[in-house]
Amino acid sequence: MNTILSIQQLNKVYAGGFQALKDINLEIFKGEIFALLGPNGAGKTTLINTVCGIVTPTGGTIRVGGFDVIKDFRQTRSLIGLVPQELATDAFETVWDTVTLSRGLFGKAPNPAFVEHTLKQLSLWDKRNNKITTLSGGMKRRVMIAKALSHEPQVLFLDEPTAGVDVNLRKDMWEQVRKLKDTGVTIILTTHYIDEAEEMADRIGVINHGGIIVIEDKDRLMKKLGRKELQLDLIQPLSDVPAPLQKWKLTLNADRTRLVYTYDSAKEDNGIAELLAGLSAAGVTYRDIHTKQSSLEEIFIQLVRPS
Repeated sequence: MNTILSIQQLNKVYAGGFQALKDINLEIFKGEIFALLGPNGAGKTTLINTVCGIVTPTGGTIRVGGFDVIKDFRQTRSLIGLVPQELATDAFETVWDTVTLSRGLFGKAPNPAFVEHTLKQLSLWDKRNNKITTLSGGMKRRVMIAKALSHEPQVLFLDEPTAGVDVNLRKDMWEQVRKLKDTGVTIILTTHYIDEAEEMADRIGVINHGGIIVIEDKDRLMKKLGRKELQLDLIQPLSDVPAPLQKWKLTLNADRTRLVYTYDSAKEDNGIAELLAGLSAAGVTYRDIHTKQSSLEEIFIQLVRPS
């Protein structure tokens, strides 16, 4: 895979001594959707702002498309689009004018056809003559994306792009993100909606206390760290787990009608066959069996939980 963004030994220490980023090493591949997850204050926005040239790093190197973000700042900034958390647009400009102006700020020649294509791609064409102040929050978010795309960047940062957006608009916006990926744009997003990252991302990175905890292909991460539950709906409630079955560390639900066995989905011998034989020997009967796989949200909570 071709690397579009390379971060090596990146550190950021503020004047008061607070270290916001600690030895960050990260490679982002061209054309992927990469989700950067972490709790509030973990360093997500600082990392994005450092790559985008808004925050000056204390140490380390960042290269975008082979260019150094400090030495070659003009080239790198032209390769990057940023959609920040905050809505920052000129409220009394029209959609068309604000996107056109943003393109010009990057030294790009006027290209009405490209602006039209971008607005249509983001379902904003019908609003092109509307002033920003008249738009809904979801539409304003789309305008922010259109502005970030106006200079034809290769890398697009989406920092909490669906914050405060209703469910229907969230789904619609992510459909637009998929279309952008299909055009070859590399997308790096942060989100507090872990289900979005689970659905959208090719790879996941988790940051906490300024350091990267894990970087992994999404499916591989869920297989490696995920747990599975075998849930047995009992015919008769149990007052407690019978002694012969306690080695499996089974749990009972509140009404004592469901036994739950948690196991490592990566292990070839998961103990289920032996457990079912043990249930039969103990005279425990059940009417149905279900399995449940850990979600990305459960894995995320496990990773960032204080030790």
